[in-house]
Amino acid sequence: MNNLSLVQTQPPGSKALASQSLTPLTHSYLRFNLGSQPALLPTRQVQEVIATPVARITPMPNMPPALLGLLNRRSRVLWVVDLALLLGLPTAYPTSQQYNLVLMQIGPVTLGLRVSHVEGILSLAPQHLQPAPAHAPPGLVPFLRGCVLQNGDVLLSLDGEALLRAPELQPL
Repeated sequence: MNNLSLVQTQPPGSKALASQSLTPLTHSYLRFNLGSQPALLPTRQVQEVIATPVARITPMPNMPPALLGLLNRRSRVLWVVDLALLLGLPTAYPTSQQYNLVLMQIGPVTLGLRVSHVEGILSLAPQHLQPAPAHAPPGLVPFLRGCVLQNGDVLLSLDGEALLRAPELQPL
């Protein structure tokens, strides 16, 4: 997020006032669940959230289990990933004919992330983001920006750019 600068001019001969950084009051996150684990992704990395029939995902042979296949969306083909499997989290999806997908876009790359369900948008002050919990599984830590404690829940704040660098997604 860019910091804005406020510069005040001083009369000649007085001590100059340096620029003062103004930080945003809140950041916006998409809140969703990965099985029983709540998680967050910055909304600036989210293109849209959709529910799509399982039959619209084309499985690809010889791929890691986290890669569910390809989706043709608005004349664009994109990979769909089971986010919980990619992060090494236990999954417990109800039997369904639809996938809940978060379409994450970073630069020119769009990736579909399968999630259990989407809770909504959450606005948080930057100071609410804390370091990743010490008990986080080591395989999960590279994908975390930190965590947020809210109403007794630990919400994992994910780093979309780190997700794109996951070994299972190379060289997609």
